[in-house]
Amino acid sequence: MKEIIQRKIFDYLLKNKIYNFVGVPDSTMKYFIDQGLKRNKILITTREDEAIGIAAGMSLHFEKTGDILSKSQSNSLVFMQNAGFANSISIITSLVQLYQIPMIFLIGWRGFRENDAPEHTKIGKIQPKLLHALSLQSMILNEEDWKKSCNWALKLIKEGKSCALIIPREFID
Repeated sequence: MKEIIQRKIFDYLLKNKIYNFVGVPDSTMKYFIDQGLKRNKILITTREDEAIGIAAGMSLHFEKTGDILSKSQSNSLVFMQNAGFANSISIITSLVQLYQIPMIFLIGWRGFRENDAPEHTKIGKIQPKLLHALSLQSMILNEEDWKKSCNWALKLIKEGKSCALIIPREFID
């Protein structure tokens, strides 16, 4: 995905009240991450399950006003590559889904192309099946209608549902 589109996606999500961007870097979305770093809005973690746990905590943020404790709205996006997503299935089912914590997963789809590196091919092939098995709704981001996909995800988290936006990896590095 082109640099300008990735940067626009980050800015659009931030403008639309996604406040927490947490994850493990992936070169598939390097310009998205770079835009967040430039805006000082990205938290980098070493593991995907760690990123999900932090994002869940940030989404469940409570504020105290006087003697009143209330949940504040703090929507989260967790970014990762699909191998990391596969490693995170347990925390997604036992934390995010069990406690119905809405968040957007931005997943770099390695192995999308058949000529990708061998270590990406298998996980790339089963990626759609993993999303389906988790009943996690997803849309593939593309350069022509990325805003439509982002609006779809924003609508779902407002309804209290998690979802995934997928960036197909169009190159091999």
